[in-house]
Amino acid sequence: MHSPFQNAMTQLDKAAKIIQLDSDIHEMLKHPDRVTRASIPVKMDNGQVQMFTAYRSQYNNARGVYKGGIRYHPNVTEDEVMALSFWMMIKCATVDIPMGGAKGGVIVNSKELSKGELERLSRGYVQKLWPLLGSQIDVPAPDVYTTPEIMAWMRDEFEEIVGRPDPGMITGKPIESGGSEGRGFSTAQGGVYCLRELVKKMSWNPQNTTIAIQGFGNAGSFMAKILQKEGYRIVALSDSKGGIKISNDKFLISSIEEYKEKVGTVLGFPETVEITNEQLLELPVDILVPAALENQITKENATQIQAKVIVELANGPTTPEADEIFKQKNILLVPDVLANAGGVTVSYFEWDQNVKGEHWTEEVVFQKLEKIMINSFQAVWNTKEKYGIDMRTAAFVLAVERIAKAMKK
Repeated sequence: MHSPFQNAMTQLDKAAKIIQLDSDIHEMLKHPDRVTRASIPVKMDNGQVQMFTAYRSQYNNARGVYKGGIRYHPNVTEDEVMALSFWMMIKCATVDIPMGGAKGGVIVNSKELSKGELERLSRGYVQKLWPLLGSQIDVPAPDVYTTPEIMAWMRDEFEEIVGRPDPGMITGKPIESGGSEGRGFSTAQGGVYCLRELVKKMSWNPQNTTIAIQGFGNAGSFMAKILQKEGYRIVALSDSKGGIKISNDKFLISSIEEYKEKVGTVLGFPETVEITNEQLLELPVDILVPAALENQITKENATQIQAKVIVELANGPTTPEADEIFKQKNILLVPDVLANAGGVTVSYFEWDQNVKGEHWTEEVVFQKLEKIMINSFQAVWNTKEKYGIDMRTAAFVLAVERIAKAMKK
């Protein structure tokens, strides 16, 4: 199994070959600008000090300040954080927002910490890394198991240390702490704009278009709700415990949400058939939306996938080997660096509002987001047609061209 960073470099090499990228720039893009590792001491509730390992990878800032989330997870590694910071750089360039790529992480199972311990850990992250952060240097955001509240603690700690307000030093904050309207479901909304453009290209009718969504967290549940409202047919859903096939066309996604709130899973929802997450991926639907974790679609199961189109709402759900199989099977895939870029785009809007001292309405936020997502989809599609390549490679080609241009300047 390749490491995430090896996968990222494979994608870079592929794009570089197609556009005959300048060899010096290619070499520079194989390395992050800086990877910082820190040890954070946290006084636990029992009075003992526990040490936590933290990372920040700042990949490239040729197009603007570094940008990228901070994740709290027991499996965080330096390799993973480097790969994610590379993909963040690609994602920002794909949708043409003026930011670079970064990513951070702490090796921790945050579910085992009390709220006080979590706050001390979050403030500790800033205490160790603050010289690398700031609205004009590097702007973090939430990621796996980090929340708007954690972002607010980090902003507070940073301003305490530097002795001045800097609301744009972090995004994904609560609205009352300078967050943006619409940030909570911006990833899903951006994915919907892409999916809508794709359905137009395929000349499909939303009422007859069947969709299966793997993952019923924030992104997946919002996407299901928005698509149902627009008339698409959601025929299967799943969460970490398993999936359901839905036979009743009259059901509402909101009633499944309420059910999950009570029971803790979508399993057992009335008038549905229980299936596994693996079975959901292999259903004969028009569109499959992986919205859960990375590496869900691999060379082992890619041959069984029957969807005509895949729209990646999760980060890295498909391995490079599976991509090759989809090319042979003529399955069209809208890659994560485009399909889920609504989140980072609205993060950029939040930073922009903070830096300018403005606050936009949700309507303004989504008008701006829709325009960016449609233009980006079109640009990736045109690149795909120009070179006769798949959409993921096209997104990388477009992004690498834009980054190289900025680096040459």
